This record gives sequence, C-alpha cells and structure tokens, in this order.
Amino acid sequence: MFAALLDAARNTPFRTPFTRVQCDDGTVTPAEKAVVPGRSVQAAASREVEFGSNEFFGLCAVGGILSCGITHTAVVPLDLVKCRLQVDQAKYKNLFHGFKVTIAEEGARGLAKGWAPTFFGYSAQGAFKFGLYEVFKIQYANMIGEENAYLYRTWVYLGASASAEFFADIALAPLEAAKVKIQTMPGFANTLRQAMPKMMGEEGITAFYKGLVPLWCRQIPYTMMKFACFEKTVELLYKNVVPKPRDQCTKGEQLLVTFAAGYIAGVFCAVVSHPADVVVSKLNQAKGSSAFD
Repeated sequence: MFAALLDAARNTPFRTPFTRVQCDDGTVTPAEKAVVPGRSVQAAASREVEFGSNEFFGLCAVGGILSCGITHTAVVPLDLVKCRLQVDQAKYKNLFHGFKVTIAEEGARGLAKGWAPTFFGYSAQGAFKFGLYEVFKIQYANMIGEENAYLYRTWVYLGASASAEFFADIALAPLEAAKVKIQTMPGFANTLRQAMPKMMGEEGITAFYKGLVPLWCRQIPYTMMKFACFEKTVELLYKNVVPKPRDQCTKGEQLLVTFAAGYIAGVFCAVVSHPADVVVSKLNQAKGSSAFD
C-alpha cells in the first residue's frame, strides 16, 4: 500500500482534497526499485531503512530537529524585530527602523536575544511534527483502507499534518512563551535560564500554555498549507518553468526547484498564520490576558 502512496506522491502532487486519481500502468524504473525495495527507504548509500519502522520514525524526527531548529535559530534577528513590531508599533515603526533601534539600544548582540528558546523549542516541535506526521499518515491510511488511502491521499496528508502539529505545538508552547517575553519585554530576562523560573514564579504553569490555542490557530493551518502548497508548487514549476522533465534534471536542479517551492510555500504559510502569530506575541507580553482579550 505504501509503495502506491509514494508512487502517487511522486507522479501527481496535491490538487484538491476531492480529486480522484487513476492508477498508472504500474511501470517502475530501476531508480525507483533502488529507492523503495520492499517498502524500505534509503537512509544512506550502504543500507536501507524499512518504511514505517521505529528507526524510520526516528530518522524523520531527527530530520525535523535539524530542519526546524537550525532554520528558526538562523532567523532569530528577523524574528526578534518582527515580534517587537507586533507588540510596540509606536517604538518600532517598520522592519528597518526596528533593526536600527535594537542595535542602537542593545548592540548587535541584542539581535540574538531569544536564540536558546527558539532552538530548543523549534527542535522539539520539528521532532514531533516530522516524526508524528509519518506515524499519523500510516495510521490514517490503515483506517480507511488501501484503495481510499490512494484515491483520497490528500485528506490523509492534510489530516496527518494537522494531527502531528497539534502535539508539536504542545512541546513548543512553553519555549515560545519564554522567547516572546525575552524579546519583547525589556528587563524581564536575557536568557532562557532566567526567564523560565521568573515566569513560573509570577504566573504559574499557565504562563507557559496561555498562548497554546492561538499557537494551534497559527501552526496547524501553517503546516497544512506548507505541505499542500509545496507539492502543488513543485508540480507547477516542473510544468511551466523547468525546460525539461523532472527525471532528466540533475540533483542540483531538483534541489533548486525544491528550494524555490519551499520559499513560495513559506510565503503562503506566513500569510495564513500571521494573524494568530500577532495574538501569540501579544498574549505572552501581557500578563493575565486571554486569547479573546
């Protein structure tokens, strides 16, 4: 069954959740046989990992840690200014003015504030998101049966991504709350080790999870949009931009298409998730407030 799902994902990326697809003639190239022999995937040139095994899920989780933790930490300066724009537009008038004010007041090192909760928070989120996505994808496919899982695979992907993000945000919420307080409340704390005990002492455990609901409202649509938009963008790029079929492209050319599709999908994800992102920043800045407030 999973070989069919993988084949469907390769040949016909996302269209709509209602699209019915037709099976192909079953032809498998030598390269495809090398990648997925007996429901296994290549983790390295020397060995293979069985698809759906605990090792497979573990590798997906490690991939999530590396992709989410490293990338979010790399853009901490931009994230810091963004959060300050969201909570104090009178002081930080626009992006460039925000950078200027931050550097003038705190120096260049001030742009790195909040890197620790960002790294640990989004590493945990990435592990749950990518690891559980594969777990839920398999479980939902088994629940609805092989044929339905193939015909309506978009629902499987969207449902699995939403379910995985639900748990991923529970892991992220405490560190996201600490990050926002460090970045937007001058004098509150400069490090994660200072922020966490102070938050617990002032507001108790609720300080870490009062932003969970708007975090769900931000991240779940974000993740669903990310998977759907990425796959559709890849399809459109190969159809309308790349001058030759995908199987004739080099690894470098395929990587470039993947990067471009990821960037475009990220733009749409940001548009979808931005309103809830503002609420998260406001909530973690204002003590005693609720999401409705």
